[in-house]
Parts: sequence; structure tokens; C-alpha cells
Amino acid sequence: MSWSDFDRMAMSRALAEAAKGRGWVEPNPMVGAVVARDGAIVASAHHERFGGPHAEVLALAQAGEGARGGVLYVTLEPCCHHGKTPPCTDLVLASGVARVVAAMSDPFPQVAGQGLAILSEAGLDVSVGLEEAAARALNAPYLKRLFTGRPHVLAKWAMTLDGKAATASGDSRWISNETSRAVVHRTRGVMDAILVGVGTVLADDPELTARPPGPRVAARIVLDPEASIPLSSRLVNSARDTPLVIAVNERAPEESRRRLTELGAEILSFMGGGRIAIGALLDELGRRGHTNLLVEGGGRVLGSFLDDAAVDAVDVFIAPLIEGGDHPRSPARGRGVDRMRLATRLERIQTEIHGADVRIQGWFPQPWRGKAGIWV
Repeated sequence: MSWSDFDRMAMSRALAEAAKGRGWVEPNPMVGAVVARDGAIVASAHHERFGGPHAEVLALAQAGEGARGGVLYVTLEPCCHHGKTPPCTDLVLASGVARVVAAMSDPFPQVAGQGLAILSEAGLDVSVGLEEAAARALNAPYLKRLFTGRPHVLAKWAMTLDGKAATASGDSRWISNETSRAVVHRTRGVMDAILVGVGTVLADDPELTARPPGPRVAARIVLDPEASIPLSSRLVNSARDTPLVIAVNERAPEESRRRLTELGAEILSFMGGGRIAIGALLDELGRRGHTNLLVEGGGRVLGSFLDDAAVDAVDVFIAPLIEGGDHPRSPARGRGVDRMRLATRLERIQTEIHGADVRIQGWFPQPWRGKAGIWV
């Protein structure tokens, strides 16, 4: 398919619109739409909140009669089923647009190409695939949960130039600067859940909330096999205000479970007497409807996720500090690899400068694959 420069510009605008829904629409996908006619953009909109009107509905309503004979650019195939809203295909047909360009088809089983087929059979000029890679990257969390039943996992840490996440004593306040920490709070504000190990709670006594609050209130999850989290911790003391889930195993004392429950925490029990199985935890979070999980540490927890190939992307802040100690306070410990050629090379690298800190974001080559061999 040959795309014009205007086509590419319009779809880029639609993708930018879609991204505005991050944190507001999950577990739905982020979707943006642009209506154009005679080489000019008439309207643009995005899916604004879960259960609300879809992007196409808002854009076409904004365009009104300006849509007739025009082009609808949409980042995801229009839906054709009754869910929380009526089928978008009905409105697209009623709008009078002559052409529909979708970045990608929607693999959701009740859509899965049927929406585009309905529009094509009605006589519209339909094409798909413009900026498809960008659309898939944008909605990787939605696609992963759809194909695997598990949330998208983002691992975050801050470290010194010599690769330390803390001093030998465990002190880590503060490696990154205020600007970087503000970025982390914004990230927390679009997550469904934030996870740490009990070691991080003992060392830092974090609250794990977004300040200021974002569009979502993330559940705080602590991997604590023996329910040893202090009852005086800030997490426990705020459990009645912000969800707190303590993941334990069979060795967790009943008295500890009871006291934590009385203070507002939820106890999530797993079989066995060792570490919490990462796969079982992710399966449970997926059943709960979680699309995005932020893993903040510590090193053993991050290592467990990496060893289980359970990390989808990383968000790392590197500060111009040199700690210099001879100790194992690296951000991610785990088993690792014994040859550098076996180390994972990240993809889609993005870098930013925040004051003197360097932020590096990267994505793992996806260890999971969707139905019909579709890679995200």
C-alpha cells in the first residue's frame, strides 16, 4: 500500500491523540481518530475514559457534515459489537466518510477484522497498516493482556554510574534527582499496580503512591512470603485508603495474616514455601483486570522477574554518582548469564536528560506471541 505524506501526518496525529488516554481507558486500548477532507484535518479526538465514547464517535461528532466524503484515520479497527457502547461501524457508515484508514486490526475476538470487513462490504475504501508498528507499540499492554492474560510489566530503577542501587548499608535516598522522581510519580499515576519486595519495605519504608495523584490509583503489591512486613510501615498504615496486597506463601503465620487483614490489607496466598511464583502472580493480576504493572524492586525481586522472562520494558534513571563500594547492591540480581553475548539487548531505545540524570527506556524482544503468529 502506498501512503501519502498527508496520510502519514494524519495517522501520526491520531496516534498522538490516542496516547492522551493512557491511564484513563485501561483495560480498553488507547485509540485516537482524525477526520480529514480535501487535504485538511477537520476533527481529532481520543478515547477519553473507560466506558465512555470511542475515539471515532467523538471525532465524527466534532466533524459533523465535514466528515461527508472525507477520510477517517483511526489507530485501531472500529468495533462492530455492542459492549459498553454501540458499534462504531454503524456511526462510521452513517457519517458519510468515503475512506477509512486503520493503523491495525483489533485482535479482540468480537472484532478481529469484522469491523473493517463491514465497512468494506458497505462500499467504503478501507485500508489497514499505516504506522502499524507504532500503534502496536502504543497498545502493547492491551495486546499482551489480550493474548496472554497477564499485565504488561515495566521494571523501574535508579542507579549510580557504577551500577549501584544503594550503598552497602542499603541507603538509596536519593540516587535520582527531583525531576526524575517527578517522572516516576507520573508513571505511577497511570499504573494498575506497583510491586516491591518486603526487603524494599524494610529498607525504605515507601508509600508507593503517585504524588500528585494521576488518573489511576495503583494497588500496592508486596512480595512477602512470610508476611513479615512491619505493621508500623507506611504501606500498612495507609492500607484503608490505598489498596495494599501482601503476596504470601503457606509459611505465612495465620496471626500475621489476620492482623494485616484487620488493618485493611488483602492477603493473596500462593502455594509452596519458597519464593512467590512470578507466573502465578501475573496470572492472578490479569484475572483482576490489571493491564500495567510497575515493578520497582529490590534487586532480588527484579532479578526474579528477569530470570522468568517476565519483564516487557524498563525505565532506568542513571545519576552522575559513584558509590564505589564492593557489595552486591545492583538493581537486578537474579541468575543472570555467564557470557555477555547472552545478555538481552533492548529494542526501541529512548533517552532523555532530566537535569544531570539520564533516563533510558527500552523494550525487551517480546517472549510472547499473539494468536495467528502476530508479534507485538
